[in-house]
Amino acid sequence: MMEKWLSLLGLAARARKLTTGEELVLKEVRRKSVRLVLLSSDAAEQTKKKVLDKCGHYNIPVRILSDRATLGQAIGKAERVVIGVMDDGFAKKMTALLDQ
Repeated sequence: MMEKWLSLLGLAARARKLTTGEELVLKEVRRKSVRLVLLSSDAAEQTKKKVLDKCGHYNIPVRILSDRATLGQAIGKAERVVIGVMDDGFAKKMTALLDQ
């Protein structure tokens, strides 16, 4: 099951429906163009707090999972701590897979 959401994340990256990096994701959260935020479990406490607070304020779901290396590898990039999913379809499917 873990592989399914990682594959979907890779597909979303190839479709250019993701934004990565703390500042870029928070910028898109403020614009309300992000539908789901994925946060690595090994993120710094300050980063976790900032992302969770901002997403809570704008009612954007957050899932804390995996580690930064796995998230980066899934999208074909270096380590990533915060990933924003900007497409409704990808966000709904990923949420369903992660909540199983």
